[in-house]
Amino acid sequence: MNKTIRHASVFALLLVLALLLRATWVQFHDAKALADDKHNRRNVIEQYANPLGDIIVGGEAVTGSARTKGGDLAYKRTYKDGELYSPVTGYSSQVYGATQLEGIYKDLLDGTDNRLKNPLDTVTNKRADPGDVVTTIDPAVQKAGYEALGDKKGAAVAIDPETGRILGMVSTPSYDPSRISGSTDSAAWRELTADEEKPMVNRALRQPLPPGSTFKLVVAAAALEDGLYSSVDAATESPNPYTLPGTATVLRNENQAAPCEDADIRTALRYSCNNVFAKMAVDLGQDKVKAMAEKLGFNAEKLDVPVRAGKSVYPSDMDKAQTGLSGIGQFDVTATPLQMAMVSAAIANGGELAAPHMVSRITDSGGDVLETYDDGDGRRVMSEGTAEGLESAMETVVEEGTGSNAQIAGAKVGGKTGTAQHGERNSKTPYAWFTSYAKSGDGGGEGKEVAVAVMIESSNAARDEVSGNGLAAPIAKAMMRAALES
Repeated sequence: MNKTIRHASVFALLLVLALLLRATWVQFHDAKALADDKHNRRNVIEQYANPLGDIIVGGEAVTGSARTKGGDLAYKRTYKDGELYSPVTGYSSQVYGATQLEGIYKDLLDGTDNRLKNPLDTVTNKRADPGDVVTTIDPAVQKAGYEALGDKKGAAVAIDPETGRILGMVSTPSYDPSRISGSTDSAAWRELTADEEKPMVNRALRQPLPPGSTFKLVVAAAALEDGLYSSVDAATESPNPYTLPGTATVLRNENQAAPCEDADIRTALRYSCNNVFAKMAVDLGQDKVKAMAEKLGFNAEKLDVPVRAGKSVYPSDMDKAQTGLSGIGQFDVTATPLQMAMVSAAIANGGELAAPHMVSRITDSGGDVLETYDDGDGRRVMSEGTAEGLESAMETVVEEGTGSNAQIAGAKVGGKTGTAQHGERNSKTPYAWFTSYAKSGDGGGEGKEVAVAVMIESSNAARDEVSGNGLAAPIAKAMMRAALES
């Protein structure tokens, strides 16, 4: 063999070896990345080649799958009562992906979760039958909240204080995920995403807003835990009106005739005295208020239920005047309805905050449990004595104060109203809040109990008619009554 042929043969051999190495690299190193690439249509074809698993509410599926007509995607997602349950399910779209429970449990619902495979499936790489997601949602509570919210823009969350189970999660206006589940729904997608009312935003979890006077419960808890005041019935040192430190701003109360000067915590919650809680926050200092807020869930970077909630914020680096405003749930304080439901739940549960969650378990296609989510997995955030005092004071708010619209015959109900400024110089319609709990029977642990928070972002009510008691409390009452009766 002459020299030229030998060099050419070696070069050709090197090219073959390079091709083999590259093929091996792609097969064993890049295969997963290529398979998972969002532009790989084979994934979508495979995902929708068979019916998906279901999301279960109250023992019944609120999702389904329907055979498509033509195309390479054999099935698409369907929803029962889509507008009612979209804050829980999210959507699963052939084009736009999946959100919330649909997104978190995508592998389980389409059969690619390895826990679903038997040994033979593992060897053959066969896709297993899909599993199901069993939620903690109570359909009666969910429906009661949705119907009570009606055409208002807002949200509500109901929690079992002892277990942390989320019984209801409502956000309005809502949308039907079935409208965007197929491959030819671009017009509906554009309409929904361009809608100024933002129907696809889960306000219950993802839209923190100023909580107004409902935050006074957090300040009161901090004061009692710190020993600044010995009980909810001890007189405070609270001038009325109160001038914010270092400013000429005079903080007044909405009810000018209310007995707010030096009022005890019970009276101050009953009449929602701004002077008491602004002064209390200043006396405590922002660090002590922040510590209590963070025990209750504020400033948490990751609050997964398992859908990740938006961050509720108690700010830092405030001056004394700003700290005073934070004490009445203003300045830069923000909270989600989930967060304020957690506050009431901790108080109703004797000072222990059970971790909120809306999935009970996940199962395979035969109903065998793959994973369960523990109830009551929580921590102590305040003493039992502090919780009992605040519980008693919240009951006074409902029985004799600003939360009268939440009263339920035969049940112990406690609550706190709130209105929060909206816009520069409060130029826009204020937000209306109500956070509460209810216990059936004598409240001694034999009956049912529930904690609810409601936020009304806007409604058809006139500006001077916007209040936590007028707008939000009736919605909380409907959800609490449904929970106690179900």
